[in-house]
Amino acid sequence: MWALLAALSVAAFFALLDGWYFVRAALLLLRPRLRPAARDLLAEHRFSSLVLPHDLDLLMHMNNARYSREADLSRFALLKSVGLLGALRALRAGMVMSGCAVRYRRSLRLLQRFHIRSRLLCWDDRAFYLEQRFVTPDDGFVCAVLLSRQHVQGSSPEKIVQFLCKRKVESPEFPEEVKHWINYNETSSQKLRAESGIGISKDSKNQ
Repeated sequence: MWALLAALSVAAFFALLDGWYFVRAALLLLRPRLRPAARDLLAEHRFSSLVLPHDLDLLMHMNNARYSREADLSRFALLKSVGLLGALRALRAGMVMSGCAVRYRRSLRLLQRFHIRSRLLCWDDRAFYLEQRFVTPDDGFVCAVLLSRQHVQGSSPEKIVQFLCKRKVESPEFPEEVKHWINYNETSSQKLRAESGIGISKDSKNQ
């Protein structure tokens, strides 16, 4: 009886949830760090993966949504490696993704291996900006590029970096593509606020 219930629970876990995502994320976060946290916050971190049958779409390519899922796992590994996850816990802070943009350049196919090369690019007073490249190891081709904005809650990027480095550290210069992306996000936010009437006074509405 108990064996049947356990089997049904496992089946439900994988049928109703993206079970392998949770298993892999837990293994990444719970795995003891075998070496000290990287001193260079801007160092590139490499995460290896493989296109499996459940990653495919109707065209037998890796599903577009799977890129974001694999990037999630790679980002967890990066943040743990450089010590950012530990710093967030120590400062009782949190971090959530508040923006993401993906550029697809070449498809990944069944059983094809790829690396995700993740790195922290820069930060402002509210968020960290990361770049993640999906690279095929046989030819070094960048198949996709993902930019993400990781919004810090309960603290600030400046305080987190200072906690890790034991000194104040200025953000590197923002890459041009990140500047353009930030401008797009700000323009989009202004447009959506205007459409919903947020931030518009009664007098201006009546004009």
